[in-house]
Amino acid sequence: MTAPRTIDLTTDGLRLELVTAGAAVRRLVLDDGDGPVDVVLGLADVGEYVADGGYLGATIGRFGNRIDAGRFTLDGTEHTLTTNQFGNTLHGGATGFDRHDWTVAEESPTHATFSLTSPDGDQGFPGTLEVTVTYRVAPGEVTIEYTARTDAPTVVNLTNHAYFHLDGAAGPVDDHTLEVAATAFLPVREDLVPTGEVRPVEGTTFDLRTPTRLGDALSGDDEQLGFAGGIDHGYCLDGDGPRRAARLTGTSGRWLEVDTDLPGIQVYTGAHFDGSQVGLDGQPLRERAGVALETQGWPDAPNHDDFPSTVLRPGETYRTTTVWRVGRG
Repeated sequence: MTAPRTIDLTTDGLRLELVTAGAAVRRLVLDDGDGPVDVVLGLADVGEYVADGGYLGATIGRFGNRIDAGRFTLDGTEHTLTTNQFGNTLHGGATGFDRHDWTVAEESPTHATFSLTSPDGDQGFPGTLEVTVTYRVAPGEVTIEYTARTDAPTVVNLTNHAYFHLDGAAGPVDDHTLEVAATAFLPVREDLVPTGEVRPVEGTTFDLRTPTRLGDALSGDDEQLGFAGGIDHGYCLDGDGPRRAARLTGTSGRWLEVDTDLPGIQVYTGAHFDGSQVGLDGQPLRERAGVALETQGWPDAPNHDDFPSTVLRPGETYRTTTVWRVGRG
């Protein structure tokens, strides 16, 4: 197998480095007065992105997040998927989109489009799925556009799994503040699959409707924090259409705003980092080294008729856009 290729997109004050493996984000470098600062976690060894990148910065599919017991029924037919975490299907299964070297379909100094064909039966999912993800940079922002088309009814839930550390430094993100525009979240079982309940955030440690220090949110005694080793939960975003989903702020005053047209965002505070992966600064990645803000449909939606649908049918186009806006002060 040829080594994954890297692509640089540049604009005033911003550089985005992408990897064909997983159509992944490896660096997001900002130059906002203190010299260049990389605000996402990336791997020192590019080859790890295909071997097992731990989802860092990757495009996730066919179905981001979890599907209970690796099974769902669509139009009366039960589909059995590969399972890869606690007997469930996580992030598309054992060989998800993050483990593929994507084709570069278009490239310019400010945009790149990656494409991938997922054949019928891939990881157990029905239908041949044609997928594209396009990254675009402009001063102060990164836009990610996803499309997918199928030749048979299927389910689709694409996302990006970048981890952010806005201070560009080693150490946990406990002193970052996070705001999420959601009045409800999805509690999970011990295996991190949603219970099916849509729970109001009011009065819980998951209430991030105002800027909240992550270390404070993670210090509560809610049993949900124990299941995930922190936060690894889907938030049910207020409103619909393109709108602000979240705002993350570092101690430097550097901030990230996440806009999306999707119904949910998964907040994950990186409990799994154990030092076995090495970042671009040569330092091991440890617990809470970054926070992931994954715009997406709701987890396990194929098994919950009352969750927003993730079904895609022939003749339809799955199309969604997420924007990362960055600044300081």
